Amino acid sequence: MGKIFDVQFMFDSIPSILTGIPKSLAIALFAFTLGIFIGFIGAISKIYRIPVLERITTVYVSFIRGTPLLVQILLIYYGIPIIVRIINQKFGTQFDLSRIPAIVFMFAAFSLNAGAYLTETIRSAIQAVDKGQTEAAYSVGMTPVQAMVRIVIPQALKVGLPNFANFFIGMLKDTSLAFVASVTEIMGQAKIIAGRASRFFEAYIVAAVIYWIICILFEQMMRKLEARLRKSEKGVSS
Repeated sequence: MGKIFDVQFMFDSIPSILTGIPKSLAIALFAFTLGIFIGFIGAISKIYRIPVLERITTVYVSFIRGTPLLVQILLIYYGIPIIVRIINQKFGTQFDLSRIPAIVFMFAAFSLNAGAYLTETIRSAIQAVDKGQTEAAYSVGMTPVQAMVRIVIPQALKVGLPNFANFFIGMLKDTSLAFVASVTEIMGQAKIIAGRASRFFEAYIVAAVIYWIICILFEQMMRKLEARLRKSEKGVSS
């Protein structure tokens, strides 16, 4: 009779599961970076009520926030190839997606998801900046763009940093869903290793600990960054 719980298997599986870290980090970092860009455009369109773009942003944010990330992943992973086929048939093009790695679709899915949530985060951070400072910037001859870049964005970054950090950590954990598209990130590697030996519980414990450690490291990094920003702010005010 075999062991009910195999501790040795856990230690043996660590190196293989660790190989999934680069893909998990790549998805999270890429999506967060592009999501910041999308979110900033969305936030500006809502703050300044830009015609058409504001409506598109509202529908986009509502759809993403109102549907599960897993559904969004599947829609993009299976939907984009269908759309490309329709385009090929209608216009006689020869676009081929078969050589595109599955992780590229994950970049798209996670970026769109991040952009929707960061739209609201960035909007609230920008609106938290005292309007009097913007008006003061205009009074000394700054253009709206200069005021946004030099005055508003640096302060909004300080206000929104905790929310940005929490969102990134949450998204890093959500990369575990990428395995449904055959992307072998941390959870994907754990499932493969577990399936070979039918040791799912042990493999999932290892994956959980790896996620936990990575999240702790990022939490510490963000806390140090936030502390530095506070020190610099105190230094300027004094």
